[in-house]
Amino acid sequence: MVYGALDIGGTKIAGALVDADGRLVARAQRATPARDSANVLMGAVSAVLDDLSRHAQWPALSCLGIASAGPVDTVAGTVSPVNIPGWRGYPLVEKVRSHPRVPVGMRPVLVGDAVAMTAAEHWTGAARGVDNALCMVVSTGVGGGLILNGSLHAGISGNAGHIGHISVDMNGPLCPCGARGCVEGFASGTAIAAHALASGWTPPPGEAPTAAAVEAAARGGDERALAAYDRAGRALAAGIAATIALVELDVVVIGGGVAQAGETLFGPLRRRIDEYAVLDFTRNVPIVPAGLALDAGLIGAAAAGAAEAGLSRAGRARVPVPRP
Repeated sequence: MVYGALDIGGTKIAGALVDADGRLVARAQRATPARDSANVLMGAVSAVLDDLSRHAQWPALSCLGIASAGPVDTVAGTVSPVNIPGWRGYPLVEKVRSHPRVPVGMRPVLVGDAVAMTAAEHWTGAARGVDNALCMVVSTGVGGGLILNGSLHAGISGNAGHIGHISVDMNGPLCPCGARGCVEGFASGTAIAAHALASGWTPPPGEAPTAAAVEAAARGGDERALAAYDRAGRALAAGIAATIALVELDVVVIGGGVAQAGETLFGPLRRRIDEYAVLDFTRNVPIVPAGLALDAGLIGAAAAGAAEAGLSRAGRARVPVPRP
C-alpha cells in the first residue's frame, strides 16, 4: 500500500508515492509553467502523474493528496495560486480525478501547500510531538500552517495560517494578492532577488538572479545581498511575532527553498525577532529548520489523502478535511 501525493508550487510541480511511515518510494517533477495557460499548467501535472504511474508500486495506490500554493478552496476542490495567474478557481481536484491513470472512484484530497508541510512536520518532522506550532514555507511565495492543541488547524476553507499575506508594512510594496506590505513581498525568494537587484547587486555572468545566487553572494560578504536577507528576516520576524502573540506557540518551523540558505536567513531572523516578540509570553520561542527539507509538501499531501481514506498510520498527522 502506498499513498499518492502532488505538490504544486510556483516553481515546480512534484509528485510522489509515499509509504505508511512517511518515506518517499518514488518521485517525479516538472517545472511549473506559471505564466502559461490553464491547460498547459494541467499538462505539467498530467506529466508528473504519468511518470508516477510507470512505477512498480503504482498499482498499490490507496489514496491521493494534493498540496497546492494558495489560496485554495478545499470544499470546492479549486485553486487560485497567487503566483500562478493561469489558475483562478481552477477545478484541480476534478481534473486530477479524471486523469486516465488515477483509479476510478478515487477522489483526491486538496490542502494548501503550507498546511501540507505543517501536517508532514507534525507527523514525522521538526514539530513532531508539539502541541502548538507555526510551520512555514518560504519559497517562491510564503505560506504557513498551524498546529493548535495538538491538531492541525486548517480552517473552514483550508487556508488558516496563511502568514505570507499578513501585512507588516502599511506603506510597503503592492503584493500580487492586492494588499500592501505582505510578508511575502519582503521574504519570498522572488522578493529577495528583486531587492538585491534594485540595490545594485548583479549575479555572476551566466547565472540567473535567484535567491540562491543572492545567498551565495551574501556568504561571500556582499553587503547588498546581506541587506536583502536581513530585510527578509525582519519581515518574517514581524509576522512570526504577531502570530505568537495571537495564539501562543511552542515552536516555529521554517522550510522551503529559501530556508535552504541556512544561517544567511535564520541569522537575521533570530536577531530581528527580539525587536517584535517583546511581551513575556512571546519571547524565546525556538525557530528551527524544517526536518523534512523540500519533500515536506509531498509527505503532507500524502498524509491528507491517507487521513481522509481512514488509513491510521498517516492519520497520526490528524488532518481535518472539510466536507461540503
